[in-house]
Amino acid sequence: MGKIAFAGFGEVNTPADIIIRKCEKAAEELEKLGLELVKVYPITDDYEETAITSALSKLTDTEYDAMVICIAGWIPTHAVVKITERFRHIPIVLWGLCGWMEPDGRLVTTADQAGTSALRAVFERLGYTFRYIYNIVGLPSRSEEVAVYCRAASAARRLRSARIGMAGYRDMNLYGTLCDGISLKREIGVEIETFELLEMVQRRSKLKEGDISRVITHMDGWHYLKPALEKSRRNAAEWYLSAEGLIRERGYEAISLKDVDGMKKLLGYPPAPVFMLLDQLSGVCTIPENDCLGAVTQLMVKYMTGQCAAYLEFYEFFADRVLAGVPDFVPEEITDGKVTVMPAAFGELSEGILNVSKVKTGMLTICRLYESNGKYSLHMTCGAGKTPRRWEEAGWTQPAPQLPGLEILMEHTEAFTENVMCQHYIISYGDNRKALRCLCGILGIAVLET
Repeated sequence: MGKIAFAGFGEVNTPADIIIRKCEKAAEELEKLGLELVKVYPITDDYEETAITSALSKLTDTEYDAMVICIAGWIPTHAVVKITERFRHIPIVLWGLCGWMEPDGRLVTTADQAGTSALRAVFERLGYTFRYIYNIVGLPSRSEEVAVYCRAASAARRLRSARIGMAGYRDMNLYGTLCDGISLKREIGVEIETFELLEMVQRRSKLKEGDISRVITHMDGWHYLKPALEKSRRNAAEWYLSAEGLIRERGYEAISLKDVDGMKKLLGYPPAPVFMLLDQLSGVCTIPENDCLGAVTQLMVKYMTGQCAAYLEFYEFFADRVLAGVPDFVPEEITDGKVTVMPAAFGELSEGILNVSKVKTGMLTICRLYESNGKYSLHMTCGAGKTPRRWEEAGWTQPAPQLPGLEILMEHTEAFTENVMCQHYIISYGDNRKALRCLCGILGIAVLET
């Protein structure tokens, strides 16, 4: 996260020690939650505007991801707007503190919500991107909500400069994995940068034997249900190093490969172990089949949750759940137990090293960014991920591998499936809907929850 501006306000006639004490406590709460603050308080409405002038001089030399306007007592609106107008280009939290109860039962207030209620509609009419949050006497502080919004602002800033590498274009001539680069850049800021698989081929011919051996040695740590061909292991190492060089040089934070029509059919190598190595050794998000918006969704989830943002693909829908799995790999972070692999072939495609690891269970958030007429929305829901019954995909060499997957129980399964936007959805553990709503609100992305 970048720095957050913290500006605390209170009327000049309110005892300064009270305003300072309240602002200090609020700032400490946010810092304990991981925010790096540039703090200025108390800012008052003194007639000469010395407090406003001083605050601006302290705040304007730094770039911020967001600003917290902390209202610790009544403050005329003009005193606040003279600060916020300098920062209208970043997301703002309008945070009202509250009074307190004395031991004898008296409520003491500095009229915090007089200050916030005078400002909320003003911020809206001024066109600010902001969140309105207020504390309530006797209830826990809502500092966590403030911190979540600030983290969302940081995620939005990162997205506006993020680059995703796309090896090839439109795998299997799919429609649902396409995106419009211009509207994506305009609305969210992410750059989808296409490169050719030929670049990986060229880099492969220039690899150093020591680097290849190092990656093969790493692969020794996987649990093999059956021995894999050394040729397959070497191919995995070489293709990984070829992709990794591009990622490092060009600053990609996520990558997708032309999977079926490219790696498998043209280069003769199913890329599952390449994805595994990109996850374990490079820490980048990976998704197959040139899935542009799937990759963007991964970055949204990763930036907001800190998780790897794995993808799953739908196989079957049931009355109360969906079966979602992957025909290639799952990241180590969501693996239950040791990373487990086996050699396998599908249909007429050549044999590769398939990840057959078990997937962790628990509460999940599943989501997918989609576009309609140049406008972007996020479809999401929560569900309980359960270990699936034994299942197989027809076409694998027998005995068919037990593919990684989950049965995800949903409260309103039919409502979700009737609105499904693609075969790939991104998963994260826990209920992360509130955090994703904050991010979407900042980016102007609609949210569809089913």
